[in-house]
Amino acid sequence: MGTTLKTIIEHWQYIAPIVKRPENEKDYETLVNHLDTLLDLVGDDDRHPLAGLVDILSDQISAYEAEHYPPPVAMGIAALRFLMDEHGLTQSDFKQEIGSQGVVSEILNGHRKLNLTHIKKLAERFHLSPETFID
Repeated sequence: MGTTLKTIIEHWQYIAPIVKRPENEKDYETLVNHLDTLLDLVGDDDRHPLAGLVDILSDQISAYEAEHYPPPVAMGIAALRFLMDEHGLTQSDFKQEIGSQGVVSEILNGHRKLNLTHIKKLAERFHLSPETFID
């Protein structure tokens, strides 16, 4: 066993609470406060000895946020989903307005955005304002 590992094992009780993924809001807030403190020390210095710890805490915070605070669904996409349900439409029904079923799928899953041409054609098809499909 190397010296570094021995040192980590000896100090793990102090390190573990800081580097583990938050389990609740209190843990999350604590981790965010630790990260803020570290960022004050490290700044933009990627070579700072604590830069790796900043990365670890950032990853843990991001993972918690992704699980507990999913990004809001874009309003234009929500409107399109609603209209699809209302009219019994499938992804394949939008070849004229959007393109292939694959493109529609990417848009509905948030991997692509509706462009201006899509928005205009969808507004025309459903007799709605283009603003309905703009986020």
